[in-house]
Amino acid sequence: MRMSRRNPRVYLVGAGPGDPELLTVRAVRVLEQAEIIVYDRLVSPAILDLVPESAERIFAGKASRKHFMPQDTINEVLVKQALTGRRVVRLKGGDPFIFGRGSEEALHLASHGIAFEIVPGITASMGCAAYAGIPLTHRGLAKGVHFVTGHMAENGDLDLDWVRLADPDTTLVIYMGLMKIDRICQNLIGAGLAADTPAAAIENGTMPTQRVVASTLDGLPERVAEAGLSAPTLFVVGAVAGLSETLGWHSVSILDESATGD
Repeated sequence: MRMSRRNPRVYLVGAGPGDPELLTVRAVRVLEQAEIIVYDRLVSPAILDLVPESAERIFAGKASRKHFMPQDTINEVLVKQALTGRRVVRLKGGDPFIFGRGSEEALHLASHGIAFEIVPGITASMGCAAYAGIPLTHRGLAKGVHFVTGHMAENGDLDLDWVRLADPDTTLVIYMGLMKIDRICQNLIGAGLAADTPAAAIENGTMPTQRVVASTLDGLPERVAEAGLSAPTLFVVGAVAGLSETLGWHSVSILDESATGD
């Protein structure tokens, strides 16, 4: 693969949920030829090891309520670095176009006449659920999937269609919901979803430190608190979450009511 130095181009690359073995072949090839890499907090060290030592590294990491680099600044950094003529890679956890703001960055590049390429990554919902033994769809249990974020800009209210999300025939995947999991569960139950609906929380999905907390919708906040889960944690709500204890194949710690002796 050859990248032109005369024509500015930025590669928006999805790093997947964490396990470097889940990178696409295209992602690996782009990383191996990067000269500048702008990367997020959730990109694992094992993935960064694929980048040449000579490459300039720019940390743009974000955490809940802590933005090391605001999005507007990231956008400008990408433009500035692209204009140097070097191979610029914007490396993002998961997939750039699923709660990754990759589309915002691509639009900004396009507005400045800078070419870009999107390299998809395995999104957290797919990778983490698979490693936890949770199929997002399953005949007789889930006919579809909803992806939502539990984090609102500037810590605003969760403006979600709770009635639509409280569908027993659909799997609900919640990104960035750790800080508001109490309210999320209450709203879903208030909208009509059964309190005993299976639910799971997946911390550090696909990584050796992965932990899975299996519970019911009404018991999930307490179980998460007892386990002391921290970000990144993904939530899966729906009948399929009940398959985790049978299908969970990765080295995980399953915590549920029977495990705590209740």
